[in-house]
Formats: sequence, C-alpha cells, structure tokens
Amino acid sequence: MSDSSLSHTPPTLATYHVDEAGDGVLFGRMGRNLLAEKNSSKFFMLGMVRCLRDAEAAAALSELRRSLLVNPLYASINSLRPEAKKTARSFHAKDDHPEIRAKVFELILSLDFQFFAVIKDMRSVLKYAKGRNRNDDSYRYHPNELYDLTVKMLFNQRLHSEDHYRITFARRGQSDRTTALMENLQVTRHRFLEEHSMDHDPTLEIIPAYPWEQECLQITDYCLWALQRCYERGEDRFLKAIWPKVSLILDRDDTSTGKGYGTYLSKKGAPPDPEKIKSRWI
Repeated sequence: MSDSSLSHTPPTLATYHVDEAGDGVLFGRMGRNLLAEKNSSKFFMLGMVRCLRDAEAAAALSELRRSLLVNPLYASINSLRPEAKKTARSFHAKDDHPEIRAKVFELILSLDFQFFAVIKDMRSVLKYAKGRNRNDDSYRYHPNELYDLTVKMLFNQRLHSEDHYRITFARRGQSDRTTALMENLQVTRHRFLEEHSMDHDPTLEIIPAYPWEQECLQITDYCLWALQRCYERGEDRFLKAIWPKVSLILDRDDTSTGKGYGTYLSKKGAPPDPEKIKSRWI
C-alpha cells in the first residue's frame, strides 16, 4: 500500500434539515395589511437542525411512531388514524395530540443534534416593503424575498468547514425552488470564503422533501414550534426544554442590546424572555 493511500482522508459531510414557521405574507386583497389582523404571524422563522447521526435519529422517530400506532391508549387519536395522513405518516407539532407531542419532545431531547434559527419581525419586513414601494412604484413584495433573505442569514458561516453539504429543505406547497435556493447558498458560501481569504470549495447538494420522506425534518419542525410558541404566545416551557440543543438563534430585529445586527441567542446564555418579546408588539 502506498504512502499516499495511507494518508488519504475521506471527504467530510454535513447534513442540514431546514424548515420554516410563521407566515411571510404581508398583504391581502386590495393591499390589506394582514399584520393588523388579530391572528396574524408577528414573526417569521427559518430554522435548521444538524443531526450528528441522521440514520439513528430517523430510526428512533420511526420506532416511536410505530409503537404509538399499535398502542391502544393512543391508536384511536384522530391524528394517528392512517386515513388522516397526519401523525401516522410523520410527526408535526401543530397537528400532534398533546400527549403524543410530549413523547416526541422526550425522544428528541435524547438525540444528538444542534438547532439553528433566524427570526424576522414582520413589522420590519413591512417597513422595508413600504420603503421600497416609495422609491419604486413597480416593486411588489413577495414572501419568497423573506425566505431567501433568511436562508442567507441562516447559512452564513455554515458552509465552509466541511467538504460536502447535503441540505434538505421542507417543501413549501407544490413549488420547487431548488434553483433559487442553490443560488442563494452559493452566494453565501462564496462571500464568506472571499471575506476570510479561504481556499476551500465545498460542494452543495439540495434535497426538497416532505417530513415523511426525511425524518430529521420532524425534529426541525418541533424545535421551530417551541421557538414560535415562545415568541407568538409567550409560552416558553417547550423552548426551555430544548434549550441545551440550541447552537445559535439570530433574532435579527431585536435591537434591545443596541446592536444593529440584532441579538444572538444560544445555550450558553438564557432563553429569550417572553415578556420582553411581548412588549415589542405593544
């Protein structure tokens, strides 16, 4: 065996699983401001999970779901009925029964993963859209703008250390935005490498998928649900439960720290205060 073969290092791989929470829509019919309505989303969130052992996490989720389906205590719950195409197919925090949701949280806390997220205050998005309209009558805001912006923020400093990145995005309806997502990721990667004078060109792979096709997306969904519950409803117990898994959250429009780029949150510090979040919308 040659020395070169002995020194060969196999390429490294990182996998990310990306989902969203909240609604990026600003305007209804006749330009109606949807943020003025009672049940509108105050925040848009894009989050991702990096599981260190994807197959192990996927197997654990599948096994939990199978055990619930044959357990008479849970099998009769509506969302677990196969014909409902909900919990019987994949876990989804919004649809899952509270008892099932508790079991999923208990399971994912035992898994090895990191959670990242970007939060945008929808009032800041509205302010931006109105400002663009004042300067350009032809401009029309589209939620894809917000999604693409948060993709760039989420992956800043996340695409440079490994050789290959496999990124699964939760499908958004029937649209396929793989090309646009790839362009945004490439721009983010090249900008970071140039700014840091790094000579490294990792490859990117994008997989659009539904949560029942890529089980780790279900972990992202649960983490985002916990984050959204804190920001939208002031209930932080779920976020506190997963806080040890939080690697970094950027609350982009929280200027309470005096920083123009927002506030960074991680497990090294305290979770966000629901009362302070609420006061931002009073």
